Amino acid sequence: MADWSAVERQAEITVFADHLADQDDLVARLEPFDVICVMRERTPLPREVIERLPRLKLIASTGPGNASIDYDAAADHDVVVTDTRYDPTSTVELTWALIMASSRHVVEECGSVRSGGWQTSVGRELRGQVLGILGLGHIGTEIARLGTAFGMDVVAWSQNLDAATATAAGATLVSKDELFRQSDTLTIHLKLSERSRGLVGADELALMKPTSWLVNTSRGPIVDEAALVAALTDRSIGGAALDVFDTEPLPVDHPLRSLPNALVTPHIGYVAESLYRTFFGDVVTSISEWLASASD
Repeated sequence: MADWSAVERQAEITVFADHLADQDDLVARLEPFDVICVMRERTPLPREVIERLPRLKLIASTGPGNASIDYDAAADHDVVVTDTRYDPTSTVELTWALIMASSRHVVEECGSVRSGGWQTSVGRELRGQVLGILGLGHIGTEIARLGTAFGMDVVAWSQNLDAATATAAGATLVSKDELFRQSDTLTIHLKLSERSRGLVGADELALMKPTSWLVNTSRGPIVDEAALVAALTDRSIGGAALDVFDTEPLPVDHPLRSLPNALVTPHIGYVAESLYRTFFGDVVTSISEWLASASD
């Protein structure tokens, strides 16, 4: 995805393609390195990890900011943290892939054909349905634009959203409760913060129609995962299409892996060729520039 020759001329590169959840194992793996390149939040670097890596001098992270890196701890240990450019197109497109796949039962019907069967369900048209958007920022605004193109009625809410901003995006501002009551598909596009953590809980899910779907390509902890599993198990909502989870990778025995009304993908909202080329191209630039300055 990038030309690493500028880095290879100045340093030895080691690539790891697996995930280590245990902090001791992670520290043992990363101890020998002066520079660590991380793909988004797949490898958390909290204070208790950073302070055990005395050789570490640079963390090259992909995307703008990384919630899984303790920036204060990095600064306290004189570790430089760099980031990259980001384009939300891939996340917007995956969100719509999940909306459309869930409305037409694409995964189930594909499985039926592969196993020798044929049609097993009746899908839902999107035109005329209500699309609810929780968070009308850059991504949410694009979701609203495409929802309008599909002929959906778009409603939106977030803590700081005003009517004029919603109207400009082609949406109608409603209250938080009405967002959950009205939506046939409710999709989440908020940043994870203390204000948004657990924002969608049992009370909010109880307001949803028994046919409505919840879509989350933002961050897992915005939704109370236990409450969502309960709602899916009881079928008090139609289903959930999820790309993000409290714990990633999702534990092998997690109920979301087996619930028939849960469509799950492995946090691939940003996993697309063009964005990966941007990520790794920028990482190569930041690492090679840091190496050059370190050798001066």
